[in-house]
Amino acid sequence: MDKRTVMKYYIIAGEASGDLHGSKLIKELKALDTKALIRCWGGDLMQNAGGDVVKHYRDLAFMGFTEVIMNLPTILRNFSFCKKDIAAFKPNVLILIDYPGFNLRMAKWAKENGMKVIYYISPQIWAWKEKRIHDIKKYVDKMLVILPFESAYYSKWKYPVDYVGHPLVETIDQYLESQQRKKNPWGEEQKIIAVLPGSRKQEILRKLPIMLKMVDQFPNYRFIVAKAPGLDDSFYSQLLKPYPFVETVSNRTYELLSFASAALVTSGTATLETALFGVPQIICYKGNNISFQIAKRLIKIKFIGLVNLIMNKEVVKELIQDKLTEKNLMIELNLILHNVIRIKQIKDNYRTLREVLSKGGNASINAAAIINRFLTKK
Repeated sequence: MDKRTVMKYYIIAGEASGDLHGSKLIKELKALDTKALIRCWGGDLMQNAGGDVVKHYRDLAFMGFTEVIMNLPTILRNFSFCKKDIAAFKPNVLILIDYPGFNLRMAKWAKENGMKVIYYISPQIWAWKEKRIHDIKKYVDKMLVILPFESAYYSKWKYPVDYVGHPLVETIDQYLESQQRKKNPWGEEQKIIAVLPGSRKQEILRKLPIMLKMVDQFPNYRFIVAKAPGLDDSFYSQLLKPYPFVETVSNRTYELLSFASAALVTSGTATLETALFGVPQIICYKGNNISFQIAKRLIKIKFIGLVNLIMNKEVVKELIQDKLTEKNLMIELNLILHNVIRIKQIKDNYRTLREVLSKGGNASINAAAIINRFLTKK
C-alpha cells in the first residue's frame, strides 16, 4: 500500500453480534493498516476497537414484519442519514456486516454511486428471501462467508465467495484461555442456569417472562439473566419484579456461560456461543404472531438455531412460538440438567460442531487480509 494513502472504511453493523464481529474486524484492519480511518454503525465494542461509531445498533433493532411497518418513519430516516454520512465521508470501501434488510439497500445505493462494496457475514438467503442473490450478485463486489455450507450454496448461483471461518471460535478460544484458573464468582457450589433472552426489547418482552417461570420449578438452581447492551436497567427491573432472587449481569455473558450448567437461549448468535462453551441449552423463540405466521410460510429451513442448522440435525431442542410453554420448557430443562445420556449427546455434537467451524482458521484475520488485498491490488 502507498504509505501516503489513507484508506477510509465505512462499516455498518445493526445488531449486537455484528458489533462483536465488527470489533474484531476493525482490530485486524488496523493491524494491517495503522492509518486506517474507520467510521461505522455499531456499538461499544466497535467504538473501543477504534471505529468512530455514528449510529448505535440499539436504535436500529426492529424485528418482524409488523414491527418494521410500525417503525417505518424511523427506518427511512436512518436510510437518509446513512446515505448522507457515507457521501460526506467518501470511503474507499463500504463493509456490510449481516443486517440484510438495511444493508442490501445500502449496497445498491453505494454501488450505483460508484463505491466498492464488501459483505462480511452473509445474509441467510439459504433460509429465506433467496431472490436476494440477484441483488448480491449485482451490488456486492466480494462476499465473505462464515458458515461452512455457504460456499457450496453460493456456487450453485455461480457467485464465488470467500469462506473465512467463524469469528466466534477465535473469540471464545481466546476468552477461555485467559480465564483458565478463574474461580466461580457466584460460588464454587452454585449451580447456575444462564438466561439469554436476546438483545431486542420486543423479543425479550415475549420470551423472558416464560423463561423466568422456571425459577420456581428449579429452586436448587441460581438463575442469572444476561442483559443486552444498550437497554436500561429499568426495562429489566419491571420484568424481574416478581423474582427478587434472580440476578442480572451486564457485559459478562461469557463469564456466565463459563460456569453455567444449562442455558435458556433465544435464537441467534447466542445459541452458537452457548454451544462453543459446551453448555446444554434450549432454544426459545416467540415472536409477534402475525410476523411468525408470515415467516413460517416463507422460511425454507428445518431449524432456527445455528447449532442445528450447521449440524443439519436437532442437536438441541427448539421451542418455537406455541411450543414455548412453561410445561414444555420445564420438561426440556429437566432433561438437559439431569438426563446423563441427553447431556452426553449434546456435548458430543458440540465437539463436532467446534471441529467443523475451526477448519476455516481465524476469521477476523482472514477477512481483514482479503479486504486489504482487494483494496490494494493493482
